[in-house]
Amino acid sequence: MKGEAVSTELVHVGFGNIVALNKVVAIVSPGSAPVRRMLQASRSKGQLIDLTSGRRTKAALVMDSGQIILVALAPETIAGRLAIRRETHSEAE
Repeated sequence: MKGEAVSTELVHVGFGNIVALNKVVAIVSPGSAPVRRMLQASRSKGQLIDLTSGRRTKAALVMDSGQIILVALAPETIAGRLAIRRETHSEAE
């Protein structure tokens, strides 16, 4: 990796919180039973980060470190913000 620039894509996930998307493995909806079990296990291990500010959780970001971040934005909204950011970035080059 010598000489390569590592770019970090940041996305606003609400309430003044920003997440590095290059560390996100998956963006999942928290409604299914397997995801709820994964969230509970993460909570019991102290690996759960709640960025919802008391709002309803609409998405969970699974990070490459094993941590899970809860956000009040829908997965489609986060993906849309990333697409817009990448579109703007590619036009600038």
